[in-house]
Amino acid sequence: MALQALQWNERRLTVLDQTLLPAEVKYIPLPSATDVWEAIKVLRVRGAPLIGVSAAFGVIVGVLERHPADVQAVLQAVRETAEYLATSRPTAVNLFWALERMQRVATGEAAGSDAERLITRLESEARAIYDEEAARCRAIGAHGEALIREGDGVLTHCNAGGLATGEYGTALAPMFRAWELGRRFQVFADETRPLLQGARLTAWELAQEGIDVTLICDNMAAQVMREGRIQLVIVGADRIASNGDTANKIGTYGVAVSAKAHGVPFYVAAPSSTFDLAIESGAAIPIEQRDSSEITCGFGRPTAPGGVKVYNPAFDVTPAELIAGIITEQGILRPPYSQSIAAAAGRNLHV
Repeated sequence: MALQALQWNERRLTVLDQTLLPAEVKYIPLPSATDVWEAIKVLRVRGAPLIGVSAAFGVIVGVLERHPADVQAVLQAVRETAEYLATSRPTAVNLFWALERMQRVATGEAAGSDAERLITRLESEARAIYDEEAARCRAIGAHGEALIREGDGVLTHCNAGGLATGEYGTALAPMFRAWELGRRFQVFADETRPLLQGARLTAWELAQEGIDVTLICDNMAAQVMREGRIQLVIVGADRIASNGDTANKIGTYGVAVSAKAHGVPFYVAAPSSTFDLAIESGAAIPIEQRDSSEITCGFGRPTAPGGVKVYNPAFDVTPAELIAGIITEQGILRPPYSQSIAAAAGRNLHV
């Protein structure tokens, strides 16, 4: 990608404000832990991998703003900042493992260190998290590109490109790679109500790369499948249970049901950091509930009667039996997922 969703330079965290896209490309500084928390909460940064990366650098932001005088002050700042950032959004597991990883490094490196060396070590760890996610996404693209054939129609939901990961993406990675290899196909991007990540972000991102993209409303997906325009569905994930049940942006479950009804293979693309082996099934995945104004007054314009009741879950869970395969950096996992995910974990899959 020509644009980076996140930048860390001279101990300053800057992010691309994705709430403004595609109308405006604007980078904003996040000089405090409160700013990082707000950016994650209101979706200035979003997508499970990028949330994890942002949180890792956010820990350092929280430490630096306190100007700790010694190692114990650094450890306290790390712990309190991590606990605070963990309250921003509940569903993406990357947020929590990144925060836990930063805390482990701080505790493990504290002995014999001083405040400055420990902060430098935390910087190295956050950069490593970023680089690892970027490498995973490239590998996902390499493993998934063969699924896309010349002339195919590929449907995706929400945004799981470079804007959601820092570089390259998850669900979009096989598309980017297949396009780089000279294969030509058409992508159908669901608008993704209510915040239009598919319209504002995915369609924009694909168009930036010159990929043939057609935007459709969410409620058109089944009809487009029925017309034979879709041969493959690839979506991202925010958390995957040990049995393969997958949480992704609201509306994904409906796409999976439609794909099953029309004989279209439905794939999930996700790095290993998205797996949560502590959760047996999707029933245990916490689902974020968001503010009613996103539906009743989306983008500042009232679209519903005042005082109407609203139910606004940000995610839904697609059962494993609807998923043809999970594209990871290690390859494509196949059912039964309780076995293939466990086997992948045994090959040092990072969880």
